[in-house]
Amino acid sequence: MSETDSPQAFGTWMECMRNGAFEEAWKFSDVALATGTNRNYTLPRHQQGIWDGRSLQDKRVLVRCYHGLGDTIQFIRFAPLLKQIARQVIVWAQPALIDLLKTVNGIDELLSLHDGTPDVAYDVDVEVMELPYIFRTTLATLPKQMPYLHAEPLPLPQQNAEKLSVGLVWQAGDWDKSRCIPFSLLEPLAQMEGINLYILQANVTSASWQEGFGIHPGEFSLYDYGRVIAGLDLLITVDSMPAHLAGALNIPVWTLLHAQADWRWMDNRLDSPWYPSMKLYRQEHQGNWQPVIEQVATGLRSLVNSVL
Repeated sequence: MSETDSPQAFGTWMECMRNGAFEEAWKFSDVALATGTNRNYTLPRHQQGIWDGRSLQDKRVLVRCYHGLGDTIQFIRFAPLLKQIARQVIVWAQPALIDLLKTVNGIDELLSLHDGTPDVAYDVDVEVMELPYIFRTTLATLPKQMPYLHAEPLPLPQQNAEKLSVGLVWQAGDWDKSRCIPFSLLEPLAQMEGINLYILQANVTSASWQEGFGIHPGEFSLYDYGRVIAGLDLLITVDSMPAHLAGALNIPVWTLLHAQADWRWMDNRLDSPWYPSMKLYRQEHQGNWQPVIEQVATGLRSLVNSVL
């Protein structure tokens, strides 16, 4: 479901998902599917429902990836499950992700997403974020095979066994600034002993980064970015694509969430059923990141003391 469906129904759907009651949420999705309110093709792609309810059994299934990079990474875990019933699984995904998605089991063909129509024959199409609903996923049946993305670690400057290799990302996309942490609050992490702090923030100059704060290894393609993360001991990041990438690679990741975080992180949890390697740090009050950074610094000191 999306915000374009009945506002009241969508609100209840969100509450169910936040509480882990997926099976109850799917009942509201059933109504949207039956009435067709989820399939309004005049809306932007990411707000469109695609699946029309037809069976995927023994069909050529096209999986459209119309949301963000992190969404594709999170929900592509369903590809092996889809392959168990479909004759062919075709994934139409963001070009930057293609090389990483080649490592996912269950995908027969990968196509680069563009603004036109897919140049491939298929019988049924779905959007990648519809797959949990299609499979009536619950917390108990959530695919947990880890890792489901694979990347050979890429060596980093100054990397050595005497210090932990810790990556840092503090800004998400411009569309939701509430996920971003002011650079000025990060100083306690830069002073931490026993770690090499790698700056993995995209577009660091526009993210207020200052030379001398951590080690900036450069800019990478998304595939090589995955290789960098694969070589870390820990990634510390806000709610953005790198959190999903680390989780899918089964790399330890601490995800820093604002007080009104997305439904996928659920409520009142410090772990994530989606990613066993993930720990969640949450704001108690909207906009107040200082206590979160203090908790992260304390946790990082404890981690250093326990392994070095």
